[in-house]
Amino acid sequence: MIRGSIAAIVTPMNASGELDDEGLARLVDFHLRQGTHGLLVAGTTGESATLDFHEHIGLIRRVVDCVQGEIPVIAGTGSNCTREANELSLAAKQAGADACLLITPYYLRPPQHGLYAHFEAIARAVDIPQILYNVPARTCCELSVETVARLSRIANIVGIKDATGDLQRVRLLVERCAPGFALYAGDDRSALDTMLLGGVGCMSVTANIAPRAMAEIYEAVRRGDVRTAMKLDNRLRVLHAALAVQSNPIAAKWLLHQMGLIGPGIRLPLTWLSDEHHAVLLDVLSSLPSHTP
Repeated sequence: MIRGSIAAIVTPMNASGELDDEGLARLVDFHLRQGTHGLLVAGTTGESATLDFHEHIGLIRRVVDCVQGEIPVIAGTGSNCTREANELSLAAKQAGADACLLITPYYLRPPQHGLYAHFEAIARAVDIPQILYNVPARTCCELSVETVARLSRIANIVGIKDATGDLQRVRLLVERCAPGFALYAGDDRSALDTMLLGGVGCMSVTANIAPRAMAEIYEAVRRGDVRTAMKLDNRLRVLHAALAVQSNPIAAKWLLHQMGLIGPGIRLPLTWLSDEHHAVLLDVLSSLPSHTP
């Protein structure tokens, strides 16, 4: 089982929006040195919606090559098209990913039995550990607890990233899903509470900027040191909020650029961080412990 602080990494780009291999290598090295437990590549934070198929799979392959087996790599391979999700998942497996993350189909708003059939079909088609991704604020599509519980009985559907921040839902998922089914927080603000309720880690935007602190929160929970975990979490609250000033990953990319890790690139329809947020984010960055690479 993949556990701990899994950084949902940005996709480095240059000013013209082309993928930046050197920036990607720096970013991966930063996480390896800072103690990140795993990387999620080509997820929402990685601007997967703006990558073409070859860029998407090439990005996964490059991260796998950079990591060299030191930590697990989870590949975002979801789609609102079941056939495309199959193709992306198979290609990610062939590229060396350790698991796939599959977002709920967006825009189409399928019924629950359609969602079950979608994820079951991908699981049957591609023999790789698969993690569901529930983020209704972005997709307008929510996996019910009952549907997740049914899917948790399929052997290679091994977990769910839940980004609702709903702790009652977390309790129900822990209670009703199959033994060993992994629950990952997808909302940084509720990540600690999710882990205390039985989650095995978080897939984090905040870990882009403060990877060591996010990893230390998980380690503190693992050893039962709730006091230390709460202290660390409280110090990151302002960063959690700051990263949401504009649509993710706008603020995360701007901060990583200020840290010298990536170039100043993002793809339309997303745009570079608005000027009025610069001073606030710089103040947040300066207040973080050990924020420099």
